[in-house]
Amino acid sequence: MTINQELEARILRYHHVEQWGVHTIAAQLGVHHSVVDRVLSQAGMPKVERAARASMIDPYLPFIVEELAEFPRLSAARLFHMARVRGYTGAESHFRSRIAQLRPRAIPEAYLRLKTLPGEQGQVDWGHFGHLQIGRARRPLMAFVLVLSHSRRIFLRFYLNARADAFAAGHVEAFDAWEGLPRILLYDNLRSAVLERSGAAIRFNPALLALASHYRFEPRPVAVARGNEKGRVERAIRYIRDSFFAARSFTDLADLNVQADRWCEGIASDRPCPEDPSITVREAFERERASLLALPEHPWPAEERLEVRVPKTPYVRFDLNDYSVPHEHVRTTLTVFADATTVRIVDGVNEVARHARSWSRGEQVECEAHIADLAAAKAAATEHRGQHRLGAAAPSATVLLEQAAERGTPIKALVRDLNQLLDESGAAELEIGCAEAIQRGVPHANAVRLALERRREARSQPPPLAVRLPSDERVRGIVVRTGVLGDYDHINPGTDADTGEPDDDAPDSTTPEH
Repeated sequence: MTINQELEARILRYHHVEQWGVHTIAAQLGVHHSVVDRVLSQAGMPKVERAARASMIDPYLPFIVEELAEFPRLSAARLFHMARVRGYTGAESHFRSRIAQLRPRAIPEAYLRLKTLPGEQGQVDWGHFGHLQIGRARRPLMAFVLVLSHSRRIFLRFYLNARADAFAAGHVEAFDAWEGLPRILLYDNLRSAVLERSGAAIRFNPALLALASHYRFEPRPVAVARGNEKGRVERAIRYIRDSFFAARSFTDLADLNVQADRWCEGIASDRPCPEDPSITVREAFERERASLLALPEHPWPAEERLEVRVPKTPYVRFDLNDYSVPHEHVRTTLTVFADATTVRIVDGVNEVARHARSWSRGEQVECEAHIADLAAAKAAATEHRGQHRLGAAAPSATVLLEQAAERGTPIKALVRDLNQLLDESGAAELEIGCAEAIQRGVPHANAVRLALERRREARSQPPPLAVRLPSDERVRGIVVRTGVLGDYDHINPGTDADTGEPDDDAPDSTTPEH
């Protein structure tokens, strides 16, 4: 119970001047006697000891004290059940209140305020900021945070995982942004930095050791359960949550990182420097910049690397998605190099494929040339390729093909006709046409064509002009030259060469001359 200064003064006056007892003061002022005891104790008066009443828990106190001395963190619920087995029949609420009084209190630990020299130390950690739904994949949104301990300059970059490649990329981008790096970097015991430790024996992640060797900094993990040793980055993450991420909207990961860069250069750099509040973090960083280590000549290749086996279909599986490769590489082992935007597939030193990275799942990322080469090498793949193309462009086309197959309709011709409608009208129109044909219960290309024609007429659009070229390459390459029509004038001399109309001056070729 919290009391005001006026009530506290009355308690002291009644005790010292009027010589009232604790229970008398409590009864007259309408407060509990423990409140009066507390006020008198804070004023330096010894607590008035009252005869303690016998309690059902008293016989079990030696057992409880002994258990708590050996296991200080043992829960009151567990102690209660242990006492019940030994015959205790009292209420659990009273038992819990006594345990709270008997439990040994941890001795508060004092900490020194650490100061670092310019360019001496930085602190690194990951921060988890929820998840992003990208297509059919739910990806974690992870923030890589690096803070210079002296100037408190913050580098912030968001990634969709916390793997070693993203960890290395965060370092590289931070060093490039600052045009230098500190001599020592402190890490928590995260898997990207420390694989195993036993006391002072530490096994670092080989990827981190290679990165540290390239940039010539010392990786140093903090002690177990000693987050205070890297309190600067811990506070920076809390600052990021409150000042930057709270109520922020963004379109995608790239947009979020652009906003993060502006925030680091603006608001985060203009705040007062905790080491010297008379200057800003920006000014402190400019003074610290000269003390940073210089960058090596070449940046570290921060890409994820993975050895993959190509199955009998020309695709490699990487991070929940399939990426196409030339069909000559089936049944071989290739190497995938990936960053946040690009997936490169390499055979030895030769790059065989390059794709934009998909962060969804179950996607089939293809290069048209790879599939065209396979189709040319294997003619039987044409029908399957046409079905896949329809399914990717208009999902309702797959349903229409399934219903047509159930009715015994030739699928090959239907696939050909639907692909022709796709070329003429586009994916969006084909999806609408197939959906209408399914709704009408007519899984046929003509039903789709009629639906598309009705939509074109409603918009007053002309029908598409389909240009069909012969399949023979020799015929497709023929150049047709316009002939000179004057060469035909001698065939019918009764026709005007300029207008094509009959010439009145010419003799009538149909009337025999006499």
